[in-house]
Amino acid sequence: MGFRFQKRIKLGGGLGFNISKSGISPSLRTKMGSFSKNGYSVKTGISGVRYQNSGCLVLFGFIGITAFLIFTIKHL
Repeated sequence: MGFRFQKRIKLGGGLGFNISKSGISPSLRTKMGSFSKNGYSVKTGISGVRYQNSGCLVLFGFIGITAFLIFTIKHL
């Protein structure tokens, strides 16, 4: 079993950075789950159980959500 390091830096509004030994990645957490460059995770409502998937489509969705949030913040 190897050593594992992970730290999350919260930026507010569900946005944050995940820091691990493999690097830094942005993420967005919502009530339904979380989205990051590596994939997405959806809560099932059962304690300790979630659905996790990775894929390129998620990356495009994450970029779209991030762009929308930046546009919204700039126009407040």
